[in-house]
Amino acid sequence: MSLQFEIVPVTPFQQNCSIVWCDETKDAAIIDPGGDIHLLIDKVKQLGLNVKQLLLTHGHLDHVGGTAPLAAELSVPVVGPHKDDAFWLQGLPRQSEMFGFPLTDAFDPDQWLAEGDEIAIGNQKLQVLHTPGHTPGHVIFHSTEAKVAFVGDVLFKGGIGRTDFPKGDYQTLINSIKEKLWPLGSDVTFVSGHGPVSTFGHERASNPFVADEMPIY
Repeated sequence: MSLQFEIVPVTPFQQNCSIVWCDETKDAAIIDPGGDIHLLIDKVKQLGLNVKQLLLTHGHLDHVGGTAPLAAELSVPVVGPHKDDAFWLQGLPRQSEMFGFPLTDAFDPDQWLAEGDEIAIGNQKLQVLHTPGHTPGHVIFHSTEAKVAFVGDVLFKGGIGRTDFPKGDYQTLINSIKEKLWPLGSDVTFVSGHGPVSTFGHERASNPFVADEMPIY
């Protein structure tokens, strides 16, 4: 019994949407369905999964653009992000215009998330951590058992999230990475919102933005 996942890049931004499931029950969640929902539905059918919920890390269009139509298609609730990202979800029509995407209507999730919440996926669990900085309401999802984290746009292989958007803050983001992500363990594999997977240990050793200070000899 374990947590499985498959990454499906969606939208022109090649955002990593993750389909996450319990291999015992085949119950699943879809994290950050940014668009191209036909690809996601096809993949779910191919894997034989029963999607129970859609999970959002934050309110940016490339992560949430397909949420409302996919939730309607699958008749499932939308969970997350933290309520501090409500302004991003309410601003989706403007985001669509700005990035040249099809019009995306504003929405609120069925449930906001907060630090310490727990998401059940079949017999598996994801822990919720509030990780502001890229956006004020950003959350990540962590499986202690599988040693995997879905971190949205907080951290990338060799990089970190942008902080030049409204209510973004560089030092807050750095603190989220060092105080929330690093304690989860260097052996944790993480899936970013864009680009390849990595481990926290690799980033602690090599990421120029958040690498640990080198010892002085």
